[in-house]
Amino acid sequence: MEPRTVTDLVYFDEDGARTEVLHETAHLFSQVICLQEAQGIGPVSDAAADGLLIVLSGEVAAQVGKSRARLRQWASVTVNAGEELTIRNASEEPSVVLLVLAPPPA
Repeated sequence: MEPRTVTDLVYFDEDGARTEVLHETAHLFSQVICLQEAQGIGPVSDAAADGLLIVLSGEVAAQVGKSRARLRQWASVTVNAGEELTIRNASEEPSVVLLVLAPPPA
């Protein structure tokens, strides 16, 4: 077992979204995504992996496939394999998101 503290990975970069791997195994991948101002990531997709997106702080605008939603702290959404995911910070405050994929991206 290798415990990690999520807050150790929370840093923001003026040049763009910041991502840090939280845990990675042969069956699971997770990363912390830090967004500020109008930063975002995507569209990204993986044909073989399902994803789980959880907003740890702030508010993001998320698009999964053709569906869109605003997600606030503690909200979550699933991303089915093959669907495109796009997220953008949607508040004046920075946002932190946890993205979990299984299996890990190739």
